[in-house]
Amino acid sequence: MTLTLRSLAFATTAMALALPAAAQTAWDMPTPYGDTVFHTQNILSFADDVREATGGQLDITVHSAGSLFGHPEIKDAVRRGLAPIGEILLSRLANENPVFEADSIPFLADSYADAQALWDASRPAVEELLAEQGLTLLYAVPWPGQSLYLTEEVTDPAELQGVAFRAYNTATEELANILGMVPTQVEAGDIPTAFATGRVSAMMTSPSTGVSSQAWDYTNVYIDVNAWLPKNVVFVNTEALNALPEDQRAALLEAAATAEARGWEMSASETEVQIAELENNGMTIVQPSEALSAALAAAGETMTAAWLERAGEQGAAIVEAYQAAQ
Repeated sequence: MTLTLRSLAFATTAMALALPAAAQTAWDMPTPYGDTVFHTQNILSFADDVREATGGQLDITVHSAGSLFGHPEIKDAVRRGLAPIGEILLSRLANENPVFEADSIPFLADSYADAQALWDASRPAVEELLAEQGLTLLYAVPWPGQSLYLTEEVTDPAELQGVAFRAYNTATEELANILGMVPTQVEAGDIPTAFATGRVSAMMTSPSTGVSSQAWDYTNVYIDVNAWLPKNVVFVNTEALNALPEDQRAALLEAAATAEARGWEMSASETEVQIAELENNGMTIVQPSEALSAALAAAGETMTAAWLERAGEQGAAIVEAYQAAQ
């Protein structure tokens, strides 16, 4: 009897050793921003959460600062399966569909509460548009409000005429044109060089990007206009998502929901901290003059009307749902 039990134990052990180990799925994740940017820090925590929840069976390696694919290439790379998951600035897709730029219309949503309401109103349409391209939206996190960086304070909007302005999407190009500035597309990582070489001499961006690009080296004034809160989105190739075992897919989606909630909190706390950092490094922080505020508000109204015309019924439905939630 003892021999039989011992033989059974040996046989069971041998069978366990002969079984293949559970296969690990390794995903590469391209992102546009450096490791010091809170979006990237949130993504690194997201990857850690996924790794922990799946016991390491789904392992996401984050490739930050455009090191795997440049910002303009990330969405198509994920769509084509060259990378299973990625992050981009949502409004970069405005040329595909106006819905993607709803969060970049100046002064439509200029607070975190309004930005959340606008996202709730527009998210279903964004998800549908991405799904048509074989992509599944995981989560979205806003940047702090966008404000003006200049070499010297401007109180009269006429002083902006002809100023070379750093643009990063269709909305910023349009705003520059309305205000009489000259837009030039510049990625976040190229901002210092663009200023140093004279390609641009002004920009509108978040205090986060201002600090990460050390804006005090090439600008002197931060005008706190808080014009809009654009969002980054993280999405996954739908086929890659569906290929995961059910428990890993559930863990990924749960980690995404956690990352969205955490990211919004990080963004809000980031605003005051980074504006203080700009000031600590010698930048002058000012509020816009009445004349500049009026010019920016008028530009926002013009851009909202133009966007509603481009976005048609879908855009009107988003704005209606957004206004009803306020």
